[in-house]
Amino acid sequence: MPSSVIRRFTYDPGTCELCVTFVTGRCYQYGAVPPQVVDELRSASSRGRYFNARIRCRYPFKRVAECPDDPPVSAPLLVFP
Repeated sequence: MPSSVIRRFTYDPGTCELCVTFVTGRCYQYGAVPPQVVDELRSASSRGRYFNARIRCRYPFKRVAECPDDPPVSAPLLVFP
């Protein structure tokens, strides 16, 4: 089900970096996010609520100009609409 808050997110399992693009167009990169948290985000009935409860303010983050679309050469990048 589409989120009213999160447009899309990408996850690089090699670096454990989650990049979230919000419907506002702002993008943030979160570090040290375990794969199981991303799996739970992907399957959450409300991604926005899950994000606020389990990711926001729990992992180091920075605002970025945009989230990557293409996988880096060193690791697969998982993209979730």
